[in-house]
Amino acid sequence: MNAATEIAPSLRPSLAEAAAGRPMQAIVHTRYGTPDVLAFGEVDRPIPGPDDVLVQVHAAGASIGDHHLVTGKPYVIRLSPFCGLTRPKSQVPGSALAGRVVAVGAKVTSFRAGDEVFGESQTGAYAEYVVVAAAKLAPKPRNLSFEEAAATPWGVTALQALRDAGRLQPGQKVLINGASGGVGTWAVQIAKAMGAHVTAVCSTRNVERMRALGADQVIDYTQEDFADGGPRFDLMFDTIGNRSVGDCRKVLLPAGAYVSCSGGNSSGRWLFRMAKVALTSLFTGQRMGMFVVAPTAKDLRALTDIVEAGKARPVIERRYPLSEVAEALRHVGGGRAQGQTVIQVAPAA
Repeated sequence: MNAATEIAPSLRPSLAEAAAGRPMQAIVHTRYGTPDVLAFGEVDRPIPGPDDVLVQVHAAGASIGDHHLVTGKPYVIRLSPFCGLTRPKSQVPGSALAGRVVAVGAKVTSFRAGDEVFGESQTGAYAEYVVVAAAKLAPKPRNLSFEEAAATPWGVTALQALRDAGRLQPGQKVLINGASGGVGTWAVQIAKAMGAHVTAVCSTRNVERMRALGADQVIDYTQEDFADGGPRFDLMFDTIGNRSVGDCRKVLLPAGAYVSCSGGNSSGRWLFRMAKVALTSLFTGQRMGMFVVAPTAKDLRALTDIVEAGKARPVIERRYPLSEVAEALRHVGGGRAQGQTVIQVAPAA
């Protein structure tokens, strides 16, 4: 047992308090706009509350969700509790992360200093240190590096969408639209792990990757329209929201389900699609719904079980240093990212 793990619980908060006020490198976000509004600078190291954990970040993820939070678009995103209407509430963006525990709050018993963890904070991951609620963390999968683990929380979106919203069962047929993206690559693998027959929709350059991830069939959307009289599915999981609700209904069986985690890049499109999906669900036997992920430690652990069993793992397309977060977000915001994009914050040693 090392010295860090022998400290009495009553003294644990003082570890973080002693470091309070020390500067740390971080990406600073003071106003909404293109990723160019981000600055690489220094801020004070945060202090964990009673239910929180202070994590030294080794790697973080860059997703389209992070891009939305930086740009403040679609505008509906500003109504979330961790955003502001006219300017960001948090000085440091970033959510998905992996790293080592430095200190824990007085009520935390599930982690101790030195533990390797991964999970999601509401904000703050684009920094050397971040405070995360203990309920949003889990032990890092043993067979993944920190960078791979930082790309893994997005798998929870796929897991909850397929298992909970979609109620996917073994032997059912699922269509995944946007299968080559950060959530889509997880969805292909998790659906296969759940025993489903998987059809992936992607562009020509990603066809072989989808097959390598386990897709039973692959539709190249540049050559074929999945809504043009082809097979029908028990579930369609839509990660990009680029087709009409009517087109999506066409591919479903009479009792099939449509689950979407994307409504487009403008507030108007988001709200219109949410309303259209909700209204359509009232007049059909098909289940139609928009989905918002709710990360939990329980599902992070469930995902870890799948990863450690060798049934899924992250697909990392690009890596950027912390100082280049703006460039990383420009990439994912361009809509052409394949797999996950990772931010390298600190060395693993």
